[in-house]
Amino acid sequence: MPGLSFDNYQRNAYLTTKGYGTPKATSTGTTIVGCKFKGGVVIAADTRATAGPIVADKNCEKLHRLAPKIWCAGAGTAADTEMVTQLIASNLELHALSQDRQPRVITALTMLKQHLFKYQGHLGAYLIVAGVDPTGAHLLSVQAHGSTDIGKYQSLGSGSLAAMAVLETHFKEDMTKEEAMKLCADAIESGIWNDLGSGSNVDLCVMEVGKDAELHRNYLTPNVRSEKARSYKFARGTTAVLRESVREILDVEETVITFGGDAMEVDA
Repeated sequence: MPGLSFDNYQRNAYLTTKGYGTPKATSTGTTIVGCKFKGGVVIAADTRATAGPIVADKNCEKLHRLAPKIWCAGAGTAADTEMVTQLIASNLELHALSQDRQPRVITALTMLKQHLFKYQGHLGAYLIVAGVDPTGAHLLSVQAHGSTDIGKYQSLGSGSLAAMAVLETHFKEDMTKEEAMKLCADAIESGIWNDLGSGSNVDLCVMEVGKDAELHRNYLTPNVRSEKARSYKFARGTTAVLRESVREILDVEETVITFGGDAMEVDA
């Protein structure tokens, strides 16, 4: 499989010796969280995609399907999270067909960390991986350099501190599914309100033991645009017409040209 190109590395190093600054990485923004409950796990994400200071997409999807019962939430460079998860999802499907069994969450995590470690952080994918398999419910995270973490609740992205404050305050052992969904939604909302890189809506995905994953697209929509206080449409005739003039600037002249002479010969 073709990978990344580092052809510009020598060029950038040369430009640095000539006094030019090195290219700066674009700042990215997201809030993603995960939380375990009794018999399953929930992950959630906001839906704002940014390009520097610009909101590029108000309702993008940051929850990616790796397998029917394994999903992950992605923060970092949108293209990298999308392509990495598509690749690993494809490899997981081939692995499941080869082994004739459903893939394990730890298998997905191992594939992700090995792939990301290979590129030494140049793939900007920071992921929270969650799912259920015959060994139970699992919640893990993987950083762009390939390092991994495990826990009962996780948060990543530029709004992760605001989200973690909510998770640490309200998390408790053996929560119900509804309690875990509310906790993750509240944590994402905290990121939406307190982080400029996060915004718009809340997406949720619930994975329970013995069931396929359940995606709740736009589970919360706290930023619906309200109606303006007044209408700014003006009735025809509000502005007076002071002067009007019409000029004919196109003069069309048609001329018919007839061709005489002998008729054209045609082969019989």
